[in-house]
Amino acid sequence: MPKFDTNERHPGCASVVVAAYNEGATIGTTVRRALAQSEVQEIIVVDDGSDDLTWDTLQLLIAEDRRVKAIRHERNRGKGAALRTGFAKASAPIVIVQDADLEYNPCDYSSLLRPILEGKADVVFGSRFLGAEAHRVLYFWHFVGNKIVTMISNICTNLNLTDIEVGYKVFRREILQQIELKENRFGIEPEITAKVARLKGVRIYEVPISYDGRTYAEGKKITWRDGVAALWHIIKYNLLTLMRVNV
Repeated sequence: MPKFDTNERHPGCASVVVAAYNEGATIGTTVRRALAQSEVQEIIVVDDGSDDLTWDTLQLLIAEDRRVKAIRHERNRGKGAALRTGFAKASAPIVIVQDADLEYNPCDYSSLLRPILEGKADVVFGSRFLGAEAHRVLYFWHFVGNKIVTMISNICTNLNLTDIEVGYKVFRREILQQIELKENRFGIEPEITAKVARLKGVRIYEVPISYDGRTYAEGKKITWRDGVAALWHIIKYNLLTLMRVNV
């Protein structure tokens, strides 16, 4: 396990992995905000087969700052596939998952990283439902669906998380290297939670984050179908996996 000092700032300790699909309108602002955080060593953006200006914008960002790296999938394969590609290229001791839209604020990196840097945690989940950070008020049924998915996941993993579908997840890189991720789409969220929870001795923390959610008109992509799929993936990577192990 890497040792970190307890100074307030920790320059260059994190790789930020971004999965982007048709985010030409927001990817520039997202990456520049992330680059402004001193903890960032590199930003790895995986363009997951976009057909807008995402890739062109990434070329401009690369020219601006050598910490930006871009990888392109020739066709859209899904968030999970894009994250796996990015994780394989990460080189810093800590890996941050960052969405390509503007729903999550990179100014929260310091709070997200603190439990790991202080030697308390191996994995940190952000939470949109803890604390008093600012949140845009949007869809009630998304809130209800998230709570149901999180509760069922907690029943299976024996964790007490409040938000397994959150876009901000932070890992010591060694933790990611211990789990084999398979899901191509949003099913990677419950898959990560299930597989991390089974690691012996892993320490998981949650910290409150701000959230500026998008409407569908503004480009939000997740739907009720992804919520149903999440329930299936919770069963798949918890109950069915344990049944196979015990056979």
